Amino acid sequence: MDLKSYVNKSVLCWLATVGEDLVPNVSPKEVFTLISEDILLIANIASPISEGNILVNSNVCVSLVDVFEQRGFKVKGTADVIDIESDLGQRYLKAIRDIADESYPVKNIFEIRIESKAKIVAPSYFLFPDTTTDSQIKNALKTYQVFDYLHKR
Repeated sequence: MDLKSYVNKSVLCWLATVGEDLVPNVSPKEVFTLISEDILLIANIASPISEGNILVNSNVCVSLVDVFEQRGFKVKGTADVIDIESDLGQRYLKAIRDIADESYPVKNIFEIRIESKAKIVAPSYFLFPDTTTDSQIKNALKTYQVFDYLHKR
């Protein structure tokens, strides 16, 4: 289980920020990529609160969880808002465009400098010794009625 694999297979990540008012904000992000072991990029498509919070308090936390495996990562670090017109912004935008085309309007890019990372694991993995990734996936598919949902579409 490594961070890169969870970044690549996660549909959403959750960015937690805190602004000047000390009120936490958590919001889903759809377009993100890990460009090195210590830099995670998140496209700012429609996140004025996250952007404003980062500008006054650079401390952030990002969670990525595979909802079927019920495992993932929590990443803590500091963030900057990168202008996509800058040289660095253009390089980062290229990495973003490798995963999301121009139909996603990128306002700027949140550069997360990873300072720590920790695995996220559902309690059932240690509460019930027979729990496996496969059993978690099977139970999640049943609990979330994934097959029923797919057949209704």
